[in-house]
Amino acid sequence: MSLADEIERLIAPTVEDMGYRIVRVKLFGSGRRTLQVMAERADGSPVVVDDCADISRAVSTLLDVEDPIGGAYDLEVSSTGIDRPLVKLDDFVRFAGFEAIVDVDPPVEGRKRWRGRIIGAEDGVVRLDDGRDGVELSFDGIVKAKLALTDELIAAMAPGHEDA
Repeated sequence: MSLADEIERLIAPTVEDMGYRIVRVKLFGSGRRTLQVMAERADGSPVVVDDCADISRAVSTLLDVEDPIGGAYDLEVSSTGIDRPLVKLDDFVRFAGFEAIVDVDPPVEGRKRWRGRIIGAEDGVVRLDDGRDGVELSFDGIVKAKLALTDELIAAMAPGHEDA
């Protein structure tokens, strides 16, 4: 288990009790590192600056007590943004119907990057409609994935829209 995974396991119960879901925890940088905590509201409403501040205070308190990182680091709490990363298999189920950009390694059919409408995911396989025959990508081979910024996504994520 990576240090980022351990930190997520440590902070998730508190963040979830506050009404949020953790999307991603990432620790990066050399020297003074940065701990990025990306979150979204469990009720689907937009995350605002005050939400990030609340999460930051709670996470900071937990990390001060547990001290899993050791050494200096910067804590960065942010929302997902509209073209949110897809980091869990369930993200591909939740956002089925939307377009995604997916980087894989090793390459699939000679390609490292795929773009297509998410059909769904199950049994560790993500299915995309790439406008041709479609493609099945092993979730374990996905290096990076995010929703593609499209007019359809913008409309769906607009406040007041039922899928937002």
